Amino acid sequence: MSVQSGRDILIRIGDGGDPPVFTAAAGLRLKTISLNARLVDVTNADSVGGWRELMDGAGLKTCAVSGSGVFVDAAADARIRQAFFDRSADSWQLLIPDFGTLTGAFQVAALDYAGRHDGEASWSMSLASAGPLVFEAL
Repeated sequence: MSVQSGRDILIRIGDGGDPPVFTAAAGLRLKTISLNARLVDVTNADSVGGWRELMDGAGLKTCAVSGSGVFVDAAADARIRQAFFDRSADSWQLLIPDFGTLTGAFQVAALDYAGRHDGEASWSMSLASAGPLVFEAL
């Protein structure tokens, strides 16, 4: 496996169609995708040597996504803003090069805009998974 460029990680929002057409969130320079699993501890007095035991297949899985970059006011930006104000769980697609794609419902948890008087306007967003994700290996 070769070294991958960070620019190849894509965060795309669906257009609401069936099937959805995905458009990349424009201007993002920094992208983070965090997959998490809450564990269920079933350790008890009979646990061998007092070692922690975890229940197989139990717990809560989540995916958190964040991104930040320059504000370019592309068509996808309007879709993301609307998803935030509607509090809707829209279809998103996350592409991680040489790994795979994750597709599923996410809600826009945070949307920030900033700008210095002598610099570019920037924006950032956070997404929270809102249902099961489908993973497809590349």
